[in-house]
Amino acid sequence: MSSPAPEGAKAAPTAATPSARHFLPRSWPVIIIAAALAAWGLIIVALHFGQIRHDHLGFDIDKAFPPGKPFVAGEIYATTMAEIMDHELNSGFGWRPNDIFLWGPTLMADNNAHRQIGILVALRETCRVFKDHLTKISSNEYDQNLLLADTDFRNDPYRWMLPAAETKYRSGVKHLRAYVAGLHTNPPTSRELNQRNIELVRLMQAWSDLLGDAHANLYRSRTDAGAPVRPWTVDNYFYEAQGYAYVIYHMMKAVKREYYIPLRTKPVLATLFDEAIDPLGKAAVMKPLIVLDGSPDGIFANHRRNLDAYISEARQKIYSIREELSQ
Repeated sequence: MSSPAPEGAKAAPTAATPSARHFLPRSWPVIIIAAALAAWGLIIVALHFGQIRHDHLGFDIDKAFPPGKPFVAGEIYATTMAEIMDHELNSGFGWRPNDIFLWGPTLMADNNAHRQIGILVALRETCRVFKDHLTKISSNEYDQNLLLADTDFRNDPYRWMLPAAETKYRSGVKHLRAYVAGLHTNPPTSRELNQRNIELVRLMQAWSDLLGDAHANLYRSRTDAGAPVRPWTVDNYFYEAQGYAYVIYHMMKAVKREYYIPLRTKPVLATLFDEAIDPLGKAAVMKPLIVLDGSPDGIFANHRRNLDAYISEARQKIYSIREELSQ
């Protein structure tokens, strides 16, 4: 006769009461890894299509400023700059470069973070020339709103507080809109854009230099530190170059409207503008699912070289515009 089990003792598992480990299949590590990879893939696809949508500005110059309707020189230029930055701040996931590592320029959602860095660099140059040359001649004073906007856009894009990048860039947008408002006061409190060809040449030079930098990065094989460019980092150069093209594309459309008089009197300039705008527009919205870096004679695409074809075409047309303006 067996003695009863001591009080509190645990009964040994039997066939009728299997242990907890038997409820988990032996392949559970494989299932977890597969689920994680599937989730990763879904996130990448969602970010891909979200980026495609985000790449379209949604601001139509011709609707905001209908052709044939009078405007004050400078308001199309400044409004377009403000719309570009406002779109980056207030659509999608907002400003990415200063986000946590999953959404910043390090991992996962890094494509738009690098694209926004390119957008910021191009906007800085575009605003600088606007402040220094297009609205200022010789010893004239700076327009104060443009001076403040230029200063705001110089803030560190990676800073998340004291002050946050978003705070300064929103301030820059606010000053650009204040500049536009000042064009319509009586008397005007903002300096109008002048339409001298010599000043426009400076803008074309700045944009040409930016596209030259993009071209060099799209062919780069080593980083500044001397390390080889790895397959998982080539997309950084791709999207920063695309950010340049995106800004210049929209701003060239604005400049074409602002400088309608010299373009109308010299039709070749209007043609060159169109021939530069077209490749820039294509470069601005290129969005491969994965940025590949295939060899020239390989079976895989080399998306950096594909983007550079548009960048180089636009840069050549902008150079031709400079030559025409200088004559």
